[in-house]
Amino acid sequence: MKKSEELRCLDRYDINDLCDIMTLLRSENGCPWDREQTHKSIRKDFIEETYEAVEAIDRDDPHLLREELGDVLLQLVFHSEIERESGNFSFDDVINDICVKLIYRHPHVFGNVTVENSGEVLDNWDKLKKEEKKEERATVTDELRAVPASLPALMRAQKVGKRAGKVGFDFRDALQAMDKVREEVDEVSEELERLSLDKERISEEIGDLLLAVTNVARFTGVDCEEALGKATEKFISRFEGVESATEKCGKCIKNMSETELLSYWEAEKIKKS
Repeated sequence: MKKSEELRCLDRYDINDLCDIMTLLRSENGCPWDREQTHKSIRKDFIEETYEAVEAIDRDDPHLLREELGDVLLQLVFHSEIERESGNFSFDDVINDICVKLIYRHPHVFGNVTVENSGEVLDNWDKLKKEEKKEERATVTDELRAVPASLPALMRAQKVGKRAGKVGFDFRDALQAMDKVREEVDEVSEELERLSLDKERISEEIGDLLLAVTNVARFTGVDCEEALGKATEKFISRFEGVESATEKCGKCIKNMSETELLSYWEAEKIKKS
């Protein structure tokens, strides 16, 4: 391992240097904050850095992506260093395992399996993955529970629906799935019409509605997270237009009536359509 003086004077760094830096930061003479961290204490940082990298991808910004991928890599090295100190595994072990997995799951590249298209590649990938996990996932329910609960809820729902659909527990098509959405909308409306609103019941019904919507999206090949993200951005853009229009008229959006706001909103929708 390189010493701090050596690391400070390098002209260019590689992955080994990053691992050495993290080891030094976690050492007795390193950084007090870095030494205090655990998997759980930096868990949120891992999630945030991943989302920031995704945002760089969405922006099509290679300079920002380069920076954000570095932050994600730092999280990988950080968690690996914590485990190395405990004697469980090292970053080298992580690298080795993913290389082994990639070679095993690409027999059409590293073996003698022949595939015609990317669909067959994915089918082989799923088959090999199931063979690896056969002891851990003995039932279909195990397959459903294997979808991480920490995923964004819409993404997780869509993945669970897809896995359930593979064994025939599914709607016939998008239209039948849409019928379920209408049914759930009615049930939400029924809860809202009750004299005494039960927060737990309305939460359950809204959850059922959102789940039903993910099935429609799945049948139409739409990614729920991406669709909702775009819809939210569209809302913000239209709201900005409404606020700008009201300011040009010398009005304050905070002091306007619902009728006035809706008229500006409709005008903005027409302008952007």
